[in-house]
Amino acid sequence: MPNTLMPNYARLPVTFVKGEGAWLWDTQGIRYLDAVAGVAVCGLGHAHPAISAAICEQVKQLIHTSNLYGIAHQQTLADELTRRSGMETAFFCNSGAEANEAAIKIARLYGHQRGFSHPNIIVTERSFHGRTLATLSASGNLKIQAGFDPLVPGFIRVPYNDVSAMTQAAEQHPDIVAVLVEPIIGEGGIIIPDDDYLIKVRALCDHHNWLLMLDEIQTGMGRTGKWFAYQHTGILPEVLTIAKGLGNGIPIGACLARGKVAEIFKPGTHGSTFGGNPLACRTALAVIKTIEEENLLPRVTELSQRFVKGFTEKLAGLNGVLEIRVRGLMIGIELDRGCGQLATKALQKQLLINVTAERVIRLLPPFIISDTQADDIIATVSYLIKEYLSLPAPNF
Repeated sequence: MPNTLMPNYARLPVTFVKGEGAWLWDTQGIRYLDAVAGVAVCGLGHAHPAISAAICEQVKQLIHTSNLYGIAHQQTLADELTRRSGMETAFFCNSGAEANEAAIKIARLYGHQRGFSHPNIIVTERSFHGRTLATLSASGNLKIQAGFDPLVPGFIRVPYNDVSAMTQAAEQHPDIVAVLVEPIIGEGGIIIPDDDYLIKVRALCDHHNWLLMLDEIQTGMGRTGKWFAYQHTGILPEVLTIAKGLGNGIPIGACLARGKVAEIFKPGTHGSTFGGNPLACRTALAVIKTIEEENLLPRVTELSQRFVKGFTEKLAGLNGVLEIRVRGLMIGIELDRGCGQLATKALQKQLLINVTAERVIRLLPPFIISDTQADDIIATVSYLIKEYLSLPAPNF
């Protein structure tokens, strides 16, 4: 029988049918420890009772009406998110890419209001902002852009963690109106910038009257130990995009704004048929409530310290391990060679991991893992790395 799915995913040879907490079970009944959490989506794990209850209750009441009408849960969610973020308004959509599309459109509207006919946005190398044509164009990854020319113009790319490059760009391009940047690069390999990077970018944006737009699709909703990663620095952006962990698996994204662009969207300038529907918003409200009631933000920090200590003890000084990077429950272990096959090796040991940027083992475990589960992840990943590095390095 022919495969009726388009072949755009290189899937691992497993299919899951049930989840509970940090565990997943496949079609054969084999249990796996999930250290990927649906790529930073299921921060509360699988089948969390509070989330499941909210979904079931809402499905029995109302799923969708469209944004032609008021949606009570949408307004409540906007209130909750703006209060926690320091932002003022929210637009709801269905994914991180859609949230970043909204941010790009906000920047362009802002630029045209300032009199720029071709406003530009500074973006960075190694970034990932989505796979729609505009967000693909904004991303700093030639591999995912290949074959999709002509790309959307209006983006000026500079190295990540390099404010001087942004300053030089300002001298060469007078029509820059915004900076779009990840507080920590996720897909590009868990790249953590200097502690004062965002502070300096904020100052540069203030100097030039640019918008600071932060893509917190992967870092937001508690992943770094605070609601949003920029809260470690004390700054505020004008635009903030979130998704992934917001719905714990139910598709939802949001673009938040404040100040001069808080109300830049007018009726007809942007919209979404499904965005912010009652089911998605009710689920997101349950996620926020659960994170607070279970005191999970301090727990993320506690687990982060455990991972740092564990991997440092087991891997530090090991030839072939270039760097161990950890911020909250975003963990990247960079090797000196490609290691994509380690995801399959881990699967054979009933552990789910991810390899990104070709040679970075990326771990994004749920916030609800136990100390024992964290130690099991550390032990298994360390074993796999040591075993892998004992093999002869490939010739390049």
